[in-house]
Amino acid sequence: MKSVLIVDDTMFMRLSLKTMLVKNGFNVVGEAENGAIAVEKYQQLNPDIVTMDITMPEVDGVEALKRIRAIDGQAKVVMVSAMGQEAMIRNAVMAGAKNFIVKPFTEETVMKVLSKL
Repeated sequence: MKSVLIVDDTMFMRLSLKTMLVKNGFNVVGEAENGAIAVEKYQQLNPDIVTMDITMPEVDGVEALKRIRAIDGQAKVVMVSAMGQEAMIRNAVMAGAKNFIVKPFTEETVMKVLSKL
């Protein structure tokens, strides 16, 4: 069972992802509401996969991705972003993101992306 850290500044989005992941056999080991907390929790929990929102307060998703990849070059981070953030998605992929999911997403899309990791 793959362990997952969910990072998003909105409680609804974290709950939505958590519900989908648990239903499909993933173990959600933690949640974070911004990139700074995500980096701390990554170090504590060492999850197999991180779902990372791009636009968040304090530390955004791309910066958090860079910090996590500096700690663990093998980290599997999937960016989650709204439509219209193509430039940020490109930056995230160049910084080491393994894939991305566009909001609003379906359970099928999330499972397809995460099962490839």
